[in-house]
Amino acid sequence: MALPLVLLTGCSAESGSSSAGVPAVAPAQGDRAQENSGNSNSKVSAEQVERQLIRTATVDLHVDDVDKAIAEIKGKAANAGGFSGQENATKSYANVTVKVPSKELDRILEELGKVGDVTKREVRSEDVTEQVADVEGRLASQRASVERVRALFEKASSTSEITQIEAELNKRQQELESLQRRYDSLKGQVAMATLTVNVSPKGAAPPPVEETGFLSALAAGWNALTTGLGWIVIAIGAVLPFAVVIGGPVLAVIFVARRRRRVTQSSEAA
Repeated sequence: MALPLVLLTGCSAESGSSSAGVPAVAPAQGDRAQENSGNSNSKVSAEQVERQLIRTATVDLHVDDVDKAIAEIKGKAANAGGFSGQENATKSYANVTVKVPSKELDRILEELGKVGDVTKREVRSEDVTEQVADVEGRLASQRASVERVRALFEKASSTSEITQIEAELNKRQQELESLQRRYDSLKGQVAMATLTVNVSPKGAAPPPVEETGFLSALAAGWNALTTGLGWIVIAIGAVLPFAVVIGGPVLAVIFVARRRRRVTQSSEAA
């Protein structure tokens, strides 16, 4: 059929360069206008729609009973429609990370004051509105692109046409799936906020904070050096008695052997 062969020429502006030797579907002017319209619409929607925020929060909590507090935090997250994630615990401290609906984050933060004493609270928001709008526009364009290539595939008659169009269709479907995964990830992060709660018993000193930077690295290196030198000194002290006991006779034998050799050489020279 001549139609697919005519359209399967040049390089595809939507999907990038095609593989060597395999022509790609070139979008028509109407398709390009649709893409440009989709991009402009994405910019407009970014201004009109509700702001898309990825919210995270960290809370330090002093409580009477650490295990009970962790259970209450996880229960509050579940009741709000969230779920618990990573959890770490020692005899004195514990921390838990939960996912909660973003709209419920502020309420849960307030309720943590009933679980224990909030000594520190940090809330951060990342605005990804433009990213979401951009991916939405690209998704719409990519779906239309896949449908156009699929229509050509249904009209293909020869084996070569089917092979070429099928390769292009698979490529565009993979790009569509990649965009969809990115979109789902963004929307998921926007929908569910991340809350990390560090729980410690009342009256206990806070866990040591790991310092980073040049000075902390220098201090760590100096500590490693002094520790290594200490082990070397201990090793020398452990070996020294054996060296004295065994080394004395060995040195005496070497001294006598060298002296006899010099006497023999002097006698031969005379």
